[in-house]
Amino acid sequence: MPEPTQLRAVVVLSGGMDSCVCAALACREFGAENVRALHISYGQRTQQREQRAFNDICDRLGIAERLMVRNPALSQIGGSALTDDTLVVPEAGSEIGDHIPITYVPFRNAHFLSVAVSWAEVVGAEKIYIGAVQQDSSGYPDCRPEYYRAFNEVIRAGTKEGRIQVETPLIAMRKSEIVTRGLEVGAPLDLTWSCYFREDRACGTCESCALRLRAFEAAGARDPILYAEHATERV
Repeated sequence: MPEPTQLRAVVVLSGGMDSCVCAALACREFGAENVRALHISYGQRTQQREQRAFNDICDRLGIAERLMVRNPALSQIGGSALTDDTLVVPEAGSEIGDHIPITYVPFRNAHFLSVAVSWAEVVGAEKIYIGAVQQDSSGYPDCRPEYYRAFNEVIRAGTKEGRIQVETPLIAMRKSEIVTRGLEVGAPLDLTWSCYFREDRACGTCESCALRLRAFEAAGARDPILYAEHATERV
């Protein structure tokens, strides 16, 4: 069992830009030797590329303890263009209105956090970092602050000691601010993957790519990943 005075953190690390910055922040606060990285594959279109990004980021940051979990439930349930090949991943700006986009994976973050909390109990971690962002997000309901306040109450009531806390250090930040913060703390943004659609080069036209490209532009920085030819001209 871990020593009670040794603080540890679990980071939910998808391999994307936001979770990468969270991982860098956790390493800064706790030391890489006390950070545990969790990656969950749920049948998303780019899961192989995201797994590679996860391992590359952990290698660069020096995170040795990793857990990779497969959750087939979300792809079996469907209802999202990220997990259902019969649904089309829309281009940025093509979905007009206030409705939640088809790329939303129903209640996904609850699945992720449930695994993270279970692992945190076993390894003696008191903090769970997740890269939820409310502003500049695609309107996903499980990225709202009230969601995480409620989830922390569930953890308090449903764990042995009730001391594990979910942290969302980026939730009120704009994507451009996340880029700036990531550069400040040495997050390996060049290893991250955000594209919803492709695994070779980022498409540059899905909502995730568009948000990322605009963020780097607003931050006055160059996005270091490769995009499909002429993709950035269409965003």
